[in-house]
Amino acid sequence: MSCPDRRAQLFRMEEARRQTQRQLDVIDRQIIRRMTALIPQLKPQRTGYRRGKAPDPGMFLERYRSNLAAITLERQHEIDALSRKLARQDAAIAALRARLPLDLLRA
Repeated sequence: MSCPDRRAQLFRMEEARRQTQRQLDVIDRQIIRRMTALIPQLKPQRTGYRRGKAPDPGMFLERYRSNLAAITLERQHEIDALSRKLARQDAAIAALRARLPLDLLRA
């Protein structure tokens, strides 16, 4: 394979990696959006004190974390697959860069 072809291949591989990273970012934003919509439901329903007992602030965090874990678990197979794909793409790009002369990488 000639150097210009390798350079074009490197560009295509880097673009594919950026697209994979964008897909991961989209999933992350979707999870954040769902959690943001859930926050009002996670707050304690009652206001004020009941029998002199203050609301437990740790309960909100516990509910938040359990919901976040549940939502993330729904998408975990996608996240894992994209993460593995990203790692393979990184390795392939590094291998191709190692084969290219340094002056072609800078141009």
